[in-house]
Amino acid sequence: MGMKKLVWLFLILTVTLSFAAKDIIVVGTTDKIRTLDPANCYDYFSSNILQNVMVGLVDYEIGTSVLKPVLAERWEVDETGTVYTFYLRKDAKFEDGTPIDAHVFKYSFDRVMKLNGDPAFLLSDVVEKTEVVDDYTFRVTLKYPFSAFVSVLGYTVAYPVNPKVYPADSFYEGIPSASGPYRVKEWIRDVRIVLEANPNYFGEKPKTKTIVINFYENASTLRLALETGEIDVAYRHLDPRDVIDLEGREDIVVYKGNSPQIRYLVINVTQPPFDNVKVRQALAYSVNRDVIVEDVFVGLAKPLYSMIPEGMWGHKDVFPERDLEKARALLKEAGYDENNPLVIDLWYTPSHYGTTEADVAQVLKESFEETGVIKVNLKYAEWSTYVEYFLNGTMGLFLLGWYPDYLDPDDYVWPFLSESGAKSLGSFYSNPEVENLMIEARKLTDLEKRTEIYYKVQEILARDVPYIPLWQGVATCAAKKQVKGILLEPTQIFRYYILYWEE
Repeated sequence: MGMKKLVWLFLILTVTLSFAAKDIIVVGTTDKIRTLDPANCYDYFSSNILQNVMVGLVDYEIGTSVLKPVLAERWEVDETGTVYTFYLRKDAKFEDGTPIDAHVFKYSFDRVMKLNGDPAFLLSDVVEKTEVVDDYTFRVTLKYPFSAFVSVLGYTVAYPVNPKVYPADSFYEGIPSASGPYRVKEWIRDVRIVLEANPNYFGEKPKTKTIVINFYENASTLRLALETGEIDVAYRHLDPRDVIDLEGREDIVVYKGNSPQIRYLVINVTQPPFDNVKVRQALAYSVNRDVIVEDVFVGLAKPLYSMIPEGMWGHKDVFPERDLEKARALLKEAGYDENNPLVIDLWYTPSHYGTTEADVAQVLKESFEETGVIKVNLKYAEWSTYVEYFLNGTMGLFLLGWYPDYLDPDDYVWPFLSESGAKSLGSFYSNPEVENLMIEARKLTDLEKRTEIYYKVQEILARDVPYIPLWQGVATCAAKKQVKGILLEPTQIFRYYILYWEE
């Protein structure tokens, strides 16, 4: 049998399964998996896979931002607010039968902090030590009281890993050992990943036995796969115009949801010419958010003027509206004019955030060049290289996006403005005043007092400009009308295990 016939046979089989089988749902995406090791996983899609194959001490009630116990049956906090004692359930196991006990949790937390991967600062910045009290009692002592600590534990960085699979001294790049509703049956990087029900999961079984996730090169092939029946669900990233077009089809349902996802420019404040704050401020005055929102996203987004998203407590609009005259004046103060223009590189990644990214980069280039003083060279790199570039300081100005690790304003300031977080995101920003303000806010439980501090932090952010917020997204998904259980949650957790097929 020839290769073409084999390909067509596979496609026919995929289509047949997606239409006929109620125990398989096929999902398509243009996103990519970077790693399935919680110690080094800090991108949305990889984390979301882990959220379906692993569990942590706590999780959010489905469809809400309310935390519930999962591997922890309950916990206590001492009078100092720094010692957390977790009492673990005794029936939780990894897929190979290894019990998930306090020894596993200590191994996992200590491993994260020792390996110091991308998300490690979420624990290492605040955790002083971990202890095994007994087999099913795990204790964590913090460096200082942190009111959102339990929320952090709902993120994948705090998920326990199987010591028989995940080495203590290095990151693991293979298939994870499942503790959640699904286990990974097959993973061919950038081709597909197959999730099947985990027989050793202590909780409710998934509503669909098998989820197949196929990876596509771009939004047009993703839309075609949905329309031809090759997939049942298209999640991340359809083109915004395709979303609007698909709303007119009777056989497809389009879902939209409010999203705390934000998009922004990162500026490496240590790299010339971006080490000059006047240059950074000029860029902030130059961006044209309205064109991005209306022309690129056809209204499926809204302009953002702070790193804390609109609608979340603590948000304050602190970045300026567009003003090219002020931008030119700042550039002149920095030593640039029409005869001596500022020449900069602007980086983007072409597929990780969908096919709109090149258009966004073009709009930003035009926005900056409208000053008459800035010349922009557009550059791009695929996601794995892109991450390497911003971690090692190669890129001075580049686009990134943020999905919350935990639903608290702290998650929109600490990862960006703490010295450890800023290194992980490539701005290399450091400001002791901001760090102290954020620690003060972490210690408080009074929302009004925390809000006052976050206002100050955001004002300093707008003054120092290590980041330029651009827009706040709208979550979208399109699926065959027979697929039920799709929820676009405030946490942005996409739960494959609640999807099911109904004729």
